[in-house]
Amino acid sequence: MSKALKKEVKKYNEILKKIKQEIAKVVVGQERIINALLRGIIADGHVLVEGVPGIAKTLIVRALGKVSGCEVKRIQFTVDLLPTDILGLTIYSKKLGKFIFVKGPIFANFVIADEINRAPPKTQSALLEAMQEKQVTIGRHTFQLPLPFFVMATQNPIETAGVNPLPEAQIDRFLFKIYMYYPNQAEEEKIMKHNITLKKFEEYNLRTVTSPKQIIEMQKVVKKIYISKEVEKYIVRIVRATRTKNKAIPLTKYIEYGASPRASIGLFIGSKAEALLNGSDHVTPQHVKNVAFDVLRHRIILNYAGQAEGIKTDKIIEEILNKVPVP
Repeated sequence: MSKALKKEVKKYNEILKKIKQEIAKVVVGQERIINALLRGIIADGHVLVEGVPGIAKTLIVRALGKVSGCEVKRIQFTVDLLPTDILGLTIYSKKLGKFIFVKGPIFANFVIADEINRAPPKTQSALLEAMQEKQVTIGRHTFQLPLPFFVMATQNPIETAGVNPLPEAQIDRFLFKIYMYYPNQAEEEKIMKHNITLKKFEEYNLRTVTSPKQIIEMQKVVKKIYISKEVEKYIVRIVRATRTKNKAIPLTKYIEYGASPRASIGLFIGSKAEALLNGSDHVTPQHVKNVAFDVLRHRIILNYAGQAEGIKTDKIIEEILNKVPVP
C-alpha cells in the first residue's frame, strides 16, 4: 500500500466524519442507516430502504445533499406515474421554433424514489434502467445524468394494497437493501423535544463540507483500496454458500435461488467502501461481514417452505457468516 493512498484515505475519512457530524444536527440517531447510505454513495451504487413512514428517510438524503453540495430531487411514486414524469419529455417551443427536451426530476445528484413499489412496472423499469446506465435516452437523443448519481428508493413494508413489488431482477440492481427501524426511547424523546419534523430544514444551517467533485474522487479512492486474494476468495465462498444446500448450514435448505454474481461484486466494492468509512486502506474479513447483510438480503430468494415457516433471509446470512471459514 502506498503512502499516497494512505494519505487519501485519511483525507476522505475526515471528510466523511464531518458529513456525519453535520447530519447529526438534523437527524437524531440512525447512524447505521447514515453509514449505509454514505457507503452506497462512495461505492457508486444505489440503495433500497424499507421502513415505515416518518422515520427520517427523506430527511437524511436531504441533509446528505446539503452537506455535500449536491442537488437533491424527490419523486413520489404513484399508480398513475408515467416514465416521462421521471425522465422528462420533448416539447415543441413556439419561441425557438423547434423541439426541446425538458429534463425530469431524475436529473439530480441524489434522487429519492419514494414508495417505488406503488408505480406501474413500466415506470419502475424506466428508473432502474437510468440507474444502471447513468443516462436517459429519449427518441434518438441520449442525455447523461449528473455525477455523482445516487438513488435511494424507499418501500413501505406494511402496505400491500395497490403496490407492485419490484421483480427480483430489478431489485438486484440495488447495491444495498437496508431496513430502517423506529428510534429508541432516548432518541424519540430528543426528536419530540427538538420538534424536528415541524422545524424548517433551512433553520438547521447545515454547512457544506464537501463537493460533487470530491465525492467522485472518493469513489475513485474506494476502487484503489487493497483487498487480498484470501479476502477475495472469502467473498466468493460466502456468495456460493447461498447457492447450494449444505448440511453444515441447515437454513440453506430454505433457499430457492441464491445470490447472483452481482452479489460478489457488491461485497467486493461494498467492503472497500466500508474500509474507507473506517479509515482503513485495506479490506479485512470484518469489513466484508459488516456489509454482507445489506448486499445479500435482497438477493436470496426463499422457497415455499421458507416462506411458509416465516424464515428471514437475515437469519440465513447470519448462519452462513458463522459457518464459512474466515481467512
